[in-house]
Amino acid sequence: MTTTPDLLDPPARRRRHARLIAALTSLIGACAAAAGDVYDPIARAAPGQTAVPVSLLQCVQLSLSGPLLLDVAVQEDAARWPEAVQREQAAARRTFGARCAGIELDRALDGAAPAPQSAEEVPVPTVPQAAAGALIEAGHLVCEQWAESPEQAVALVKEIIAEGEFTASEILDEAVDCAAGAGALALDGVRSQSDPSMAAERCLLAVRYFALAVSLASADLDDITGPMPDERPRGR
Repeated sequence: MTTTPDLLDPPARRRRHARLIAALTSLIGACAAAAGDVYDPIARAAPGQTAVPVSLLQCVQLSLSGPLLLDVAVQEDAARWPEAVQREQAAARRTFGARCAGIELDRALDGAAPAPQSAEEVPVPTVPQAAAGALIEAGHLVCEQWAESPEQAVALVKEIIAEGEFTASEILDEAVDCAAGAGALALDGVRSQSDPSMAAERCLLAVRYFALAVSLASADLDDITGPMPDERPRGR
């Protein structure tokens, strides 16, 4: 059996982000186990017992180590697929340039925005800032929609990429960052909880977001609706 070299056959997203997916699934299991360290002793306690000793050690450890684990996984994935990273960076430069051009045109047609008159007023974003912010906003919208309906999220991505200012892959990647970041933020809140049950709930909230990130990181849009306009068929 012969295989097409990576340079010609881009990896499926589930392979491109394999280390990240593995890290996310590991965190899902660890978060569930950490919550179990709180809930299991309560479940085994006698009905009349008012004070139940529980352990928050694993919850706290996860809140400290989880974000680092995800960062390392992203770096490892990039090191495993250098050609894919080069393609992604080239595509990102093209779409970023297209967004900048579109924003400049819109501002020229609308007229220059007035400069802030006081320190309380928010300054108008520069063109590059607005272009970067547009991608973040698109990723967040898709992340939120994916949690409700992946099919509707696919339709949203199609709508967003129609003018050529984004690629489907970069929107999905931004959505992954959004979901994983929300999970890490949920874990970060563990250390501020004085009630062990609330700390356990933060771990379970992180599970929800990490599972969403896995779904986004492993999904190819053509798995649902067929090849996207800006995507070639991907290697499995």
